[in-house]
Amino acid sequence: MKDTESINWQLKAELYEKIFNGVPIPIYCKSADGIIKTCNEAFTNIIGEKRDKISGQKIIDLVSQEQADALLFKDSDTLNNGNDQFYETRLQYADKSMRDVIINKTAIRKNGYEITGIISSIIDISERRKIQKKLEKSEEENMISSTMLQKIRAGIVIVDENLKIIDSNIGFARMFGEENEELFETIPGLTGAELDMLVPEFILDLVRSIIETGENRIERDFKFQNKLLSINVITILRHKIAGAIIRDLSAPMLERAEIIERARQVNRKNMKTVQEIAFLLGENAAQTEELLNSIIESQKYDVDENE
Repeated sequence: MKDTESINWQLKAELYEKIFNGVPIPIYCKSADGIIKTCNEAFTNIIGEKRDKISGQKIIDLVSQEQADALLFKDSDTLNNGNDQFYETRLQYADKSMRDVIINKTAIRKNGYEITGIISSIIDISERRKIQKKLEKSEEENMISSTMLQKIRAGIVIVDENLKIIDSNIGFARMFGEENEELFETIPGLTGAELDMLVPEFILDLVRSIIETGENRIERDFKFQNKLLSINVITILRHKIAGAIIRDLSAPMLERAEIIERARQVNRKNMKTVQEIAFLLGENAAQTEELLNSIIESQKYDVDENE
């Protein structure tokens, strides 16, 4: 019977040893006087020594003073008061890489009372830290981008493949009616709104087209109510995300020189070019000429064809 119990304990000990060494988290145990009694294979990767070289040593005998200070931090509190410890620090592993880690410590008690040592585990959170920093940087960049977006006078909208708005600025909301502007106050950026509920059909068609085709850029001029709109649609993420920049060419805030130059460039060209533009716009030549004349009339200036 005793032989059977001895075998069972031996099997259990071997099983515990396999589990202990198989745990990917570095773990080590030490006595109250600081002597390392045992450790698992993961801990040897930090120290750079085999287990039999580590056992029987003190931390200060194995690593630099700085490393030892990080590993021994708050040991006295755990040994004297039995308090568990949980803190973040940085360690240099045997491969010279610096890692952000969380160290956990708990007291080893004899018969549940007398503290005889400490068991420590070390969790590498370096990758988590990198991701966190990337997220923080991304959040900061998004905040800057969003702030800049709102400062631009032109209407700007960004949509996904389902033509739902990801973000937009107040200029976009003001472009197509008071209802949109009021909605913008309730839903900042109009995030989640359906584009087809907020813009004329011709803008929706352009955005839908660039999402479906994956073209880099589409630029058109349209006449809408009393406004002359320049729509520039671009691919941000092919077939997934697109953005549109909409400018009111008849708005006083637009530089007169830009409007004049736009009209001059087109009017200098021959009828063939006008017809090509009409084809791109889905209009006939007369309608295109009307659009160009409207631009000129809206600014009340004469174009010198001979310049």
